[in-house]
This record gives sequence, C-alpha cells and structure tokens, in this order.
Amino acid sequence: MAHRAGLDRAAVVEEAARLVDEEGIEQLSLGRLAERLGIRAPSLYNHVAGLPGLRHDLAVYCARELLAQLTRATVGKARADAITALADAVRAYAREHPGRYVLTLQAPPPDDQQRAALAEELVSLAAAVLQPYNLGDENTIHAIRSLRSIVQGFVTLEVAGAFKMPIQLDDSFHWLINLFIAGLQPHDAGSPR
Repeated sequence: MAHRAGLDRAAVVEEAARLVDEEGIEQLSLGRLAERLGIRAPSLYNHVAGLPGLRHDLAVYCARELLAQLTRATVGKARADAITALADAVRAYAREHPGRYVLTLQAPPPDDQQRAALAEELVSLAAAVLQPYNLGDENTIHAIRSLRSIVQGFVTLEVAGAFKMPIQLDDSFHWLINLFIAGLQPHDAGSPR
C-alpha cells in the first residue's frame, strides 16, 4: 500500500469515528482502520499510540463533538425548552452516530485528566440547564442522572427496534421528557426535595 499524503492524527481519528458508526465499536482495530485509510497498520503508530491511544483520542473526539452539539442545542433556551433541546440533541447524536455515542457513555478513568475535564463540562452544561429549578447540588446530580437514564433507555430501545406500535416515537419521547420536567416542578412545602 502506498503512503497516504496528508494523513495526520485528526484524519486518523475522524476515520476511526466513521468506522465505529458504520461497523460498530467492536470492529475498531488498527488493522481495520489502516485498511480503510489505505495504509499499512504500522503506519498508524506515527499518528496514535496504538489501539489504547486511538481509543483515548476517539473518546476525546466524541466527547468534544457531543459537548458542541449539546451547547448549540441549548444556547438561548431556558427551563423546559432547554431540557427538551438537550434531550433531543443527545437522542439525535445517538441516532446519527451510534458508535461514537457508545464512547460517550462511560465515565473516564480517574487518571485521564483530558476526558475528565470534558465529562465535567458535560455535567456543568446539564447543571446549567437545570439551574432554574433550584434543585440544590445533590438533587441536580440526581436529576442529571435521571435525565441521562431516560434518554439512554429510550434510545437503546429505539435502536433495538423495540417500539412497533403505530404511535410516533417523537411524541412518546417528548411525553417522557415532559413527565421528567413535571417532576422538577416545586412540590408542596412538606415534600422533601
């Protein structure tokens, strides 16, 4: 195979992102990626630190991409509109980029400062969206985890083809998100928050 001119780390990671979307994360290997790039597998070591380095770079790439998409979706929105926009953006990312989405699900290892910083930015964005509800620090984390679980559960079932009834999936998704939002509304004074 000939050397591919213009190949750099960014191009390698972008092709890896396309690979995991098209073929699944389990197909990510240096050999398969090199084949798609039209180079020999050892040439990838000029751009990434082996398969572990590629997985790290790809996870960073995906987290940045998701953060940018969520930021664009929520800017200028507040309360229910912001929550719905956030949920819709996560769902859209998961449907458009199923392999990349998988790479955004796991918490980063404690020694990975770059991924930890991106994870913190994602949490901060979600917390900012929820801030108007004045939930307090602990309940905000509960709410973020709840919203994430709702979206992830729906997306998992949707992608698996589990919803076959003749009712629009978007309507069901928004019904579920609205139910979550209703649960954030202030309770009577005697209810614990």
